[in-house]
Amino acid sequence: MAEDGLNDYERLRQDNIRRNEAKLVHLRRKADELSAAIQLAKPKRAYQVRPRPAPSGPVRSSLRSRGISPTNLPPDLKSTRLSPSLASSILGGAPPPPPEEEEAKIRDFDAGRDMVLKPAHVRKVVPWSVTSLRVLPLVDRTVVAVGDRLGNVAFWDVDGVSEDADGAADGVVFRYWPHKGHVLAIVAHQAAPHKVYSSSRKGEICLLDFEEENFSIVHLWEWSVYSLCQAQDSVRCLYFGDGNGGLTLSDDRVGKVLTTWDAHDDRINSIDFHPEKTHILATSSSDGTACIWDVRNMKMKDPDSLKVFKLDKSAQAAYFSPNGRLLAVTSSKHCGTVQVFSVDDFEKLHAVEYNNQTGSWPYKFKYDSSSHLGNLGLEQHRPICWKHEQGNRYYQS
Repeated sequence: MAEDGLNDYERLRQDNIRRNEAKLVHLRRKADELSAAIQLAKPKRAYQVRPRPAPSGPVRSSLRSRGISPTNLPPDLKSTRLSPSLASSILGGAPPPPPEEEEAKIRDFDAGRDMVLKPAHVRKVVPWSVTSLRVLPLVDRTVVAVGDRLGNVAFWDVDGVSEDADGAADGVVFRYWPHKGHVLAIVAHQAAPHKVYSSSRKGEICLLDFEEENFSIVHLWEWSVYSLCQAQDSVRCLYFGDGNGGLTLSDDRVGKVLTTWDAHDDRINSIDFHPEKTHILATSSSDGTACIWDVRNMKMKDPDSLKVFKLDKSAQAAYFSPNGRLLAVTSSKHCGTVQVFSVDDFEKLHAVEYNNQTGSWPYKFKYDSSSHLGNLGLEQHRPICWKHEQGNRYYQS
């Protein structure tokens, strides 16, 4: 071994490293010289500022740059914040009169004389087809709540001050957008007209509280909610029927669902409580049946009904008369019947056929009956009017 401590192999390896380093230094020097020559040969391009073309249309600017606050947007622009004027109208309304006073007014009602459609009583309140409608239970003013297929909920304050182009007063319309789909049901309790519930095909149940002046989602159901109802003695309880045939009870005092019954095999289209026996309710379903239930004795699975009415077609509605002596069951088909049953004797039946060949599917038929007609006997009782809640069209029979 040599004096440097390396053997022949290691000494040869070190010589190769030094030789390669020398070659790399030479190559780097040549590359730097070539790069500098290329940069000198390539002339620099002068930077030119190109003028922007003038805008061909109107200049657009944001609401913030124009000094407009989002709270000043009109209610048509999908707002959920209520107008204070609408809230004051609802909160300032008088409560419903006692039942005996209301019954006296009904006895003085003459359908042929009092049911007159005037141009001032017609108003387009939503841009699309009306899928649900409710007249709020107020005495000294008329406010109509309407839902459409886009999720809009509009309130027509008929007695509100508004002048159209011709100078005729036609009320005030307030429109909001709380839902994402068809508004299928609207309900307001007589004892609390300032709280309005609405449901949609997306399974949303919204509470509109006029005291809070805002909408809030109280339930987000897994099925479409087609019907809403409140018993006369249960302001805080809400019953709703879904697209799977379930009947559900919720209580806003605890903020959750209490019970769900498997009432029908298909969607529940309507729920209505007996006006006097508040534990008795009637439901109609697309499974072709309408049922009467006693909520005190209902089981969650396969509950037993007091009475089942079987129809050849879908049952779209089942409503008690104001005195609870009659039950009207309607169909949603283009050609069907309105069947009126006596609650004391279900064998007593009066049926009225209707033909709704309008070219569009009817969303809901609702039967209106009066107490004084029920006292005349079943054979003299007939539907006063029915309405086709689509396209803002209403018909009188």
